Order: sequence, then structure tokens, then C-alpha cells
Amino acid sequence: MGSTEDGLQKSDEGETKLKRNLGLFDGVSIIVGIIVGSGIFVSPKGVLLYSGSTGLALIIWSLSGVLSFVGALCYAELGTMIPQSGGDYAYISAAFGPLPAFLYLWSALIVIMPAGNAIIALTFANYVLEPFYPECTPPDPAVRLLAALVICLLTAVNCQSVKAATRIQDVFSIAKVFALLVIIIAGLVYLGGGNYQNWTNPMQDSTTSAGRIVLAFYSGLFSFAGWNYLNFVTEELEEPEKNLPRAIAISLPLVTIVYLLANFAYFTVLSPTEVLASNAVAVTFGSRLLGAMSWIMPVFVACSTFGAVNGGIFASSRLFFVGARNGHMPQLMSLLNTSHLTPIPCLIILCVITLSMLTTSNVFVLINFASFVESLFITVSVGGLLYFRWKEPDRNRPIKVNICFPICFFLVCGFLVCLPIYAQPQEVGFGLVIVASGLPVYFVLVKNKRRPTRVKYFLRNLDEFVQKLFMAVHEDIDEAGPPEDGGQSLQLLTNTVESKDL
Repeated sequence: MGSTEDGLQKSDEGETKLKRNLGLFDGVSIIVGIIVGSGIFVSPKGVLLYSGSTGLALIIWSLSGVLSFVGALCYAELGTMIPQSGGDYAYISAAFGPLPAFLYLWSALIVIMPAGNAIIALTFANYVLEPFYPECTPPDPAVRLLAALVICLLTAVNCQSVKAATRIQDVFSIAKVFALLVIIIAGLVYLGGGNYQNWTNPMQDSTTSAGRIVLAFYSGLFSFAGWNYLNFVTEELEEPEKNLPRAIAISLPLVTIVYLLANFAYFTVLSPTEVLASNAVAVTFGSRLLGAMSWIMPVFVACSTFGAVNGGIFASSRLFFVGARNGHMPQLMSLLNTSHLTPIPCLIILCVITLSMLTTSNVFVLINFASFVESLFITVSVGGLLYFRWKEPDRNRPIKVNICFPICFFLVCGFLVCLPIYAQPQEVGFGLVIVASGLPVYFVLVKNKRRPTRVKYFLRNLDEFVQKLFMAVHEDIDEAGPPEDGGQSLQLLTNTVESKDL
């Protein structure tokens, strides 16, 4: 079996397939690199805004970490029981069939992944531009333009090489952890100097509104978003039954402890009013405490968010690649470039949709909107785990968590999904409309195999045009067929003719 430098391999017979070349360190880097992105540098403001006090904010941060860890353990069982790339998409498909799986894929394409990447890119732009506008906030057009540039740049890197993308992830994961260590150490030194004034009454002004507490959880959980992204690339992970749970066990406790200490440092140095007034909390922190060295904070935060955008693009593109391979996305999204062996068409489509999210620079609107939709489908995925425990109790499970974990996680996620209906009905309603909009797409373009001849001809020509434009081919499939998806794979959306020849 001959290999390439990228994330796929060619056999001696010339077959092109996904290659397992991600080790334990790469897995930890992907999880840490995606989780420690913009959230810890943006969400302290959002959590404090909705919780009302620093004390309650720290409690919400702690519970967000615990909830994410429990969810990650549940996904470790799912990922080793169903060892396919695609994460939630593969699990929902195996448990509940093609329609719910397609609705998740549709929502992820339209909302979850692009909004998440856009949020991180906007945070990168805010932190890079903040030092150039010390007396005011950076101009909105400049923020959005810089965010668009970084999205396009990292999309190009991911199109060029998987190895280059993972090297970026490894390097910037180290940089972002170092940035947080600087914040933590500086905050503890400041506290050691007798500066306790911000902790005299930490629970003052705490909210009692259940709706606002849920919104605070959304901001906190957004900072932990990415704990399930390693499940999207399971087919590229070496020994997933061992390295998937190990990567989770290392990364989630590490991130939770670092987040708690970083927030403690923020709230020690800055008053709640200062935190709420800042668009770049870490930069404000650095300006207050680091003096002449305050310039290092925006640099490190920029490195952190840069790496997080890269990780988000890398992982989410694999989700849509697997969806296209299973017939739930246009076939052109399953094409691989013959030189770089990367899913270039899929990456470019994701880039365009992400750029469309930059029509607003209000990250908190995007956070609440994306968090609701993602929480909805995470609840469905864990419901699938419970379904398999009931229907297939003897199924092979390399990892089997205590049944209390998925039950508790399912109930908490259900609570987080239902309460915002009263707190922010407009955003929740819009999210449900996006999910429901996938229904006609599914029944007309995916399930319906009777299409007019002109439509078939157009789709075939479009597929051939993209193949020629990007020098791309379809992944080679084993004789046994593509990775199983619960027996629910549908005919490829544009596979309307027998021949695939150019």
C-alpha cells in the first residue's frame, strides 16, 4: 500500500481512500485546537452578560466543562461503536435513518459549521485590529474584510495539503495554550498582590431567570464547542478505539481547568463593567496588567483563533464529504483533487457559505443561533446512543459508558433546547425554519429519483465540469461498498447516469 503526504492514500492498484495518519497527539491537538479558539476570548463577556455576576459565571463555566466531558464520553462510545467519519451525521443516520441525518447535514451546512467558523474569524479580526484602534472599536467593514481574508487563506491551505493543515493545528494549539498560561499567571500574581476587591461579593446581581441562565450556558458551551469534532475524522485516526477516548480524556479536563483559571484571572483584574464594555477581553486584560508587553496578548489570541478557524474548516469539510459520499449532498462535494488528494470542491462550497455569515459582525447573535441548532442535533445523537442500548444491547462496543451519563446528558440537552423557546423565540424560530427548510430539499432532490431528463443532464454536466476544473475524481470504494450508514445510503444526488467518465 503506497501512501501520499496527505490525508488519503493510493494503493498499488491506484485506489484513492482515506488514510489513518492521525495519531494521539494529532487527536488532542484537533480537540484542543478547535475548543480553545475564540470562545475563551469572547464568551467571558457573554456568560457574564447573561448570568449577571462573576460567581455565577464561574459556576456556569464549571458546569459547561463537566457537561462537555460527559457528552464527549458518550460520543467516545458512539465513535468506537460506529467508526465512521461524519460524527453526528453517521450516528443519526445509523439510529434513525436518512431523513434526520440529512436534516442534520443540511443544518450543519447552512448554519452550524459556517456560523462557528465565522464567529472565530470575526474574533481573530477584532483582536488583530484592536491595537490599531485604542480609543474606539475597530470599524465593522475592516473587521469583516479581515475575517473574510483569513477564511479564504485557510481554505486554500486545506485545499493544498492535509499535512500542512495539521501542522498549523499542532503549532497554533501550543501557542494558544501558552497565551492562556500568560493570562492565568499574570492574574494569580495580581491576586497575590492583595487585589481582592473584585471578589468581595461574587454573587451580587446574579440572575434568577431560567431563560438567561440557559443563554449563559450557550455562551459557555460555545467555548467548549469542538469536543465532538474528532468524531468527524474517525476514519483518519489511528486505532480509534484507543486514541479517540484517550484524546478526549486528556483534552477535556485540561481545557476545563485552563478555562476556569483564565476566567478567574479575567474577573480578578477587570471589573464586570470593564468586561462587558470590552470587545476583546484578553486585550483589555493585557493593557491593564502587562504594560509594555501588552502587545503579546493580541498576537497570541490571533494565533489561537487562527488555529481554531483552520481546525473548524478541516473537520467540517470531512462531514460534508462523507454526506456527499452517502448521497445526501451533491456528488461534486465527494470529489478529491488528484494531486493534493483533498476535497477541494467541498472546501470551496463551505468557504462561500461561511463568507455569507459575515453579513453581521454580532457574534452573540451567531452564537445563540448556532448553539440552539447544534444542541438540538447533539440531543438527537445521544438519543441514538440510548436507542442502540435498548435495541442492540449486545452490539460490539469497545467503550461502554455508564448508562447514567447518556441519560443525564440527554435530559440536560433537552432542557437547553426547550427553554430558549421562551427566552429568545425569534432566534429559535429562525433556527427551526432552517432545519425545516431541509424537508423539501430532501424529498425533491434526494429521495426523488424521477427527475426530468434536462435536470439529469444538467447535474451530470455540472459534475463533469467540477471534475475538470479541480482535476478531481471520486473516492474509490471497496467491493463491500462505502462505509455503512445503517443501510440508509441513498443514490448520489447527481449520480443520475450510469457513466462517470469525463
